[in-house]
Amino acid sequence: MDVIRLLGIRDTPLSVDEVLGAVGDHAAGGTAVFVGTVREQDHGRPVTLLSYSAHPSAGEVLRQVAEKVAGDYPVTALAAVHRVGDLRLGDIAVVVAVACPHRGEAFEACRKLIDDLKDEVPIWKHQVFADGDAEWVGACG
Repeated sequence: MDVIRLLGIRDTPLSVDEVLGAVGDHAAGGTAVFVGTVREQDHGRPVTLLSYSAHPSAGEVLRQVAEKVAGDYPVTALAAVHRVGDLRLGDIAVVVAVACPHRGEAFEACRKLIDDLKDEVPIWKHQVFADGDAEWVGACG
């Protein structure tokens, strides 16, 4: 059975329950979940709106990132979804979860998954500040 249970780039609201449910596994003693939300400030400047855009290859790159994490850690189940489109303060932008036999492995693998997703998956953030200024932030290097 494939340990990668759920991957997606979506333009609809994300569900933590869906991601957590996808990684449920009786072989796992630990499950770690990361939820990224739109915050009200960036570098001390008030943010009013975020918009995420993804390159057409983003889903394929996300799968490669997930496969690497699953290969490097004793993962029993893994899931990751990222939102695109306009998001408001408090909206969920990304949810990742990893289940492993032990909690320490789950924490490490989850951290690696979200860090590599942000570094490698071609998703960009356009943020609008309260003063009307805006900037593009590359979510991948």
